[in-house]
Amino acid sequence: MRCSCHSGAREKLKTDERKPQWRSTLIEMEDDVSQSLTPPVSPFAGDSHCASTPDQPPCFSCALEPGRGETNALSSEGYVGRGALKRVLLKLDPAPGDFETDTVDIFGFSWVTETALVESTKLLFGLFRQKILRLESLVQSSSHDFGQASGLHYESEDLRQQCVLFLQYVKVFLSRFLESPRAFDEGPLHPYEELEAQLPSLLVEELFGITLLIGRLKDLPANVQSAFTIQHQGKLFPPSWHLLHLHLDIHWGVLETLHLLGQRTMGQVVYAHQFVNLTGENLTNFSLFEEHLSGLLCDLIGLAMNKYSKVRPTEALSSHHYHCLCTKELWVLLIHLLEHRSKTTHTPSFWGYVTPLLQGLLKGGAVGEQRLPSTCKDPLGFTWWLVTHLAQLGQYNRNGSLHTEKQLRLEHNWSFACELLKCTCDPKGSVQEEQVRMHVHCCLSLTMLWEPNTSAVATLWEYYSKNLNATFSMPWLGVSGLGSVSRSPLSLLELSQACCSPAPLGSTAHTQLYRSCTSFCIFLRVLALHLSQENTGGAPWRQIKGRIYSKFHQRRMAELSECGLMNFLLLFLVLARCAELEDVAGRVNDLVAQMPAGDGAGTGTPPAHRALLWRGQLALLLLYVGRGLDAGAHAERLAASFAQVAREFYLKTTEPSRKLALWQPLGAYLEGVAEVLETSGHLCLAEERLLNEGFALLLPACRQSELASALGFLQNALAQLRRVHQRCSQSLSVAPSSSSGWSPPASLAKERHLAVASALWSHFFPFLRSLRLSQTPPPQLADAAAGFTVLALDMPGSAPQDLQPHPVQSIMQCFGWDEMLHPLLVSRYLNHLLQNSEVVASVSSAQGVCVRAWLRCVLQQYLHKSTDGTDSRTGRTLDEQLCELTRLVLRLPEVESVLQRAGLQPSAVKTEPKPALAVFIKAVGRVYSGLQQLSERSSMVTQALDYVGDVLKYIKPYQLNKNQEGLQLAYWAIGCLVKHWSPLLATSKAQQLLFRIIDCLLLPHSLFQQDPPTQVLSALKESLPLYLQGLSVAAGVSPSQGAYLKQQLRSVISQYLGRFLPATPTAGTIANHPVLLAACEATPTPRGAGLRRNILQVISDSFLQFKGHAPPPRLASVLSFLLELLRRNADTDPALLSLALPAVLRCLMLVNEPQVRRLSAEAVQLMVERCVSSCPEGPCEQTVSILRTFVEENEGVYDQQMYSVLETVSILDRGSVETLIPVLSLNLRNLEQKRGQGRNNSLRNAYKRLLSQLGESGQAEMVSLDAE
Repeated sequence: MRCSCHSGAREKLKTDERKPQWRSTLIEMEDDVSQSLTPPVSPFAGDSHCASTPDQPPCFSCALEPGRGETNALSSEGYVGRGALKRVLLKLDPAPGDFETDTVDIFGFSWVTETALVESTKLLFGLFRQKILRLESLVQSSSHDFGQASGLHYESEDLRQQCVLFLQYVKVFLSRFLESPRAFDEGPLHPYEELEAQLPSLLVEELFGITLLIGRLKDLPANVQSAFTIQHQGKLFPPSWHLLHLHLDIHWGVLETLHLLGQRTMGQVVYAHQFVNLTGENLTNFSLFEEHLSGLLCDLIGLAMNKYSKVRPTEALSSHHYHCLCTKELWVLLIHLLEHRSKTTHTPSFWGYVTPLLQGLLKGGAVGEQRLPSTCKDPLGFTWWLVTHLAQLGQYNRNGSLHTEKQLRLEHNWSFACELLKCTCDPKGSVQEEQVRMHVHCCLSLTMLWEPNTSAVATLWEYYSKNLNATFSMPWLGVSGLGSVSRSPLSLLELSQACCSPAPLGSTAHTQLYRSCTSFCIFLRVLALHLSQENTGGAPWRQIKGRIYSKFHQRRMAELSECGLMNFLLLFLVLARCAELEDVAGRVNDLVAQMPAGDGAGTGTPPAHRALLWRGQLALLLLYVGRGLDAGAHAERLAASFAQVAREFYLKTTEPSRKLALWQPLGAYLEGVAEVLETSGHLCLAEERLLNEGFALLLPACRQSELASALGFLQNALAQLRRVHQRCSQSLSVAPSSSSGWSPPASLAKERHLAVASALWSHFFPFLRSLRLSQTPPPQLADAAAGFTVLALDMPGSAPQDLQPHPVQSIMQCFGWDEMLHPLLVSRYLNHLLQNSEVVASVSSAQGVCVRAWLRCVLQQYLHKSTDGTDSRTGRTLDEQLCELTRLVLRLPEVESVLQRAGLQPSAVKTEPKPALAVFIKAVGRVYSGLQQLSERSSMVTQALDYVGDVLKYIKPYQLNKNQEGLQLAYWAIGCLVKHWSPLLATSKAQQLLFRIIDCLLLPHSLFQQDPPTQVLSALKESLPLYLQGLSVAAGVSPSQGAYLKQQLRSVISQYLGRFLPATPTAGTIANHPVLLAACEATPTPRGAGLRRNILQVISDSFLQFKGHAPPPRLASVLSFLLELLRRNADTDPALLSLALPAVLRCLMLVNEPQVRRLSAEAVQLMVERCVSSCPEGPCEQTVSILRTFVEENEGVYDQQMYSVLETVSILDRGSVETLIPVLSLNLRNLEQKRGQGRNNSLRNAYKRLLSQLGESGQAEMVSLDAE
């Protein structure tokens, strides 16, 4: 509200008699401004109590504000932020809270608020020009001295604020105090009214003078224009910054003042009379507005042109056309002002002013007297860039916020944009892809800002239809901008989806389209926006459909290159998404059908093109599936084409190079069908038609890598069918997974799932069964077979008749239990199934057979290795699979039960195959030994034999290929069986297996004909202790075959004791002899004693027998072995110890070799001493018996040697030798009598030496002998 002192100001001027004198004085002062610029004292200054300084008016500012940098918002102190723009457009007071007092301070003086502009027009504008010139002088005199920066800033800021305040006062005066023009017949005017009537004309002249004073923005010195690029991080700015922004304030102030003047004069033309009289040229408020506006627009466009020269094409939409936010705000002000004037005064709109200027730039001419700079090297690109950014500024409303509705934004300018498109698409212009991409990117932005335009879409399509084979690539940009021609159907569909769902305007994804997409893909986004218009009733599709369809026919399709086909498919996928799917899909199928099929001779559609077409057709199928539409007809046509190519691939007459080329479309078909199946939520849309007889032809002709892809596809198909079938079986009432929201009836779902399953069984399973016995099975074979097994569990009725009535068991027999299968196949197959408890539970005997299969796989794990033991990738894979299979087998309920009954915790067993196998074998043996009932023992024998199966058959390949690791594993595993299952193997049910083990491994027929290979001997040497220990126990417990087993045991001992015995004894060789290792025990047990008894018996019978006078071979080694055997075992049984004593006594008697005599003596000493210790009450009967036999066998032949041996024995066991004195004396007398030569003194002397060692009994006998 105004102060009360303002209300009578005008009346007081009319009645005051002193007023004319004061006014005349003021006019005289105004006529000579150069003499004195000091204004008179206001006649009301003394009476007024309301004088004040208005608040700081709005102005352009790009100084730093918190949070403004991130949002790039307009300044809160600017014309938009302070609401000045809105008040101008709504014809409101420009500053309702300012200039409300009687006087106002302007340029340091007090002025009458309501009359100053009328009475002192020239004086005020003269002061205004002085301030501008003063600021310009500060710019010229300023230096880079930081010490003066603060003073210069504040002085410049004060000068600018005074000028802005004056401009604000002028606008407020026009709005509040300027009276509307009066009619000529209203009578005489007051002198003030006469001045007031002249004010509009004077204002036009003064404003014109101001425009001449400040000139154009483009004419500013370089040091002033450089202020546009100042980093606005601080609070102190140089005078050039203040001067530049004051120029912006003045340029806008002139336009705003002229606009307000036009409003206050009711649209009448205001002539600058004094200017007209002096120059003879017309100058009106409208002409000045137009001229100044055109110049300002040219300057702003020129500034944008300078900015564009530094913009990279990749940053076109992210780089703005303004240098600072002040010029951005100035553009926004101009847009709203011109649009408002266009609607209220029917003057040109904003685009009406800008478009002619840009058209002149494109044509290289001038528009009127205005000419844009001619330095732009790319006028067309610049025009696109500027129009796009100006259109984006049109989103700002009067308050500086963004409009969300297109209806409230700046009007479109499609007519000019279509002209630009024609220039872009003109073949004569030779516009390169890097420019086209930016232009189309700008066109997309305009389409998103404005409504889509049919003419623009048609122009673009005409261009791209002629250049469909182009790659639209830019080498300097790299591969990021290239469209790959090897995309899968799903990625094609996703690419089309991206085209149909453009990123929001201004987002990073949108601004980076230049890098990520070709110009054609950007055009597809424009097309999608056109087709997706709402509330149009399909009109956009009808408008463009004929234009697109007419460009494709048989000849055109044949001309398309690979890139062309890619673009063709993307185009039609976008059409299918945004328009009528069935119509577009039918058109694509018709066009593809017109293309010639391949005949194997290099003619027809190239395989690469065929692959791309199939991907596109499968992408359309994905659209069908996504919308829940039946795709039967479309799928059948595509599958028929696939079967035709598969047949050519299958024929043996097809060249390898042709087959290699054909795999490209075939592989694409596999990939695409897999995506269709995975995308389908219910598999009830005729997907089974994609699985036809072509697969039965394809699979047998595949190479290894190709077969892996085909089997991988099969595995995915089986998994998807099971998932969908289980979901539909559980509940068909839950929310459907497909995007269409459609759920099939239960009967339809079951029927369609059976159809898909039947197709898989018919076209895939026979090939899998034919491949199962391969010695190099692909890993995917096991995966696919497992998939079929689980499918048979879920849908048993879908399995073929030859697998009925128990399809799961039949398949497991084919791929998991057959002993001819490769271990890698079995282990990988069982790893899939044993994780499924339902599969294991569905077959009654599955657990035992799976254990047998696991045991076979463990035993045959080295079959893939060569004889030199080198590993391979297959071997490493098998090791991994076996570890997993071992873990799963140990978790089987039956195996866990066995381990627990044996006192073992399943979780504590290592999952490495070999240790786990040993633990399992030991557990079975321990469980058997703990059973008491005969029926339980019989059942356990049957179960154990079921576990091992024909174990000798499993290891037979090792005996043929002589693989060292395999032989060691085989002999070790069978040895574990013999040792830990010895009571079990001795039964009537299992003894045949034990006999076969002896015959095949220990005593084969070839052993007696030729020496076994070194690999066999090495393996047998390591595991022989296991066999000997087990056979010893079995021989002792077998009720019917004990004698035979004992005989076989001794044969084994005899064979391998000699084979591994060195010619001369060495400590290491004897100590590590396998027979010795088998017999050694820390604490003697009956089982160990039985084995040692047999070993000693074999040594005595086979290795210490003399042939005539010749000693046995390797006697020293045998004695060394015997001595080591006795030393390592603390046996005290005289019957056991004395087994070898006769033979050793004979060696001691007959062999004079020092080593043999020493070893014999030590052995005799050890045996005799232990016998003595075991019979403390008297002579050992076994020792006495042996010595008596020794005497009887050697009397009359080796009497003296015999006496010497007995002499040695007497030292150890005198009592046993004393019992022989009567026998020895009788034998001596009989010998002398038999010879008839009387007393034999030498013999008697030898005998007396023996008797001398026998104490009193010996002395008595000596006396008796001497008395004869």
